[in-house]
Amino acid sequence: MKRLDLIRIIQKNGAVFVRHGSDHDWYKNYETGKAEAVPRHKEIKEHLARKIIKRLA
Repeated sequence: MKRLDLIRIIQKNGAVFVRHGSDHDWYKNYETGKAEAVPRHKEIKEHLARKIIKRLA
């Protein structure tokens, strides 16, 4: 999955950008209180993308 597609999906589900890490960007869903790191690769493996979406939903 393309990184930008993943970011669009998690932002649509209520997650917002929090900060830049060294190799990842952090997003947080303030409704659920959960935060997750999103790697800065152009392509993210489908399995990892699904886990990130599930954790931030």
